[in-house]
Amino acid sequence: MVQWTDFECTTLQDIFSKVDLDALGHQALTRCLVVYPWTQRYFGKFGNLYNAAAILGNPMVAAHGKVVVGGLVKALKNLDNIKETYAELSVLHSEKLHVDPDNFNLLADCITIVVAAQLGAAFTPDVQAALQKFLAVVNASLRRQYH
Repeated sequence: MVQWTDFECTTLQDIFSKVDLDALGHQALTRCLVVYPWTQRYFGKFGNLYNAAAILGNPMVAAHGKVVVGGLVKALKNLDNIKETYAELSVLHSEKLHVDPDNFNLLADCITIVVAAQLGAAFTPDVQAALQKFLAVVNASLRRQYH
């Protein structure tokens, strides 16, 4: 079980209250699909993903970005039980979607970059550490079902 300090809990709540959540999901997923183009194979039904402009303007990318951030908010509300909170998502991603679990780390890095850009100078090393710990726990929970 992960132990969270008061600072980490407060910082995570603070991050998610200050950033534009819709923009966070859209920008992070767009960045992931552009920088790591092999991740596009999981989004074949999204239509035109041929270049950065097409990905950025794709409404399905924006919509799925909201889903991703919704999952993060759900994890934030269940910090003491993220593994159980993500149990169904882990099964979905491993057994139905067959997502390479390394892609969770790539998306987490993109989320970190977008949060840093949105927070600016407020994104201190301590804030980054709390966010990256949170994203590492989320990733471990998503990987739980993988063999």
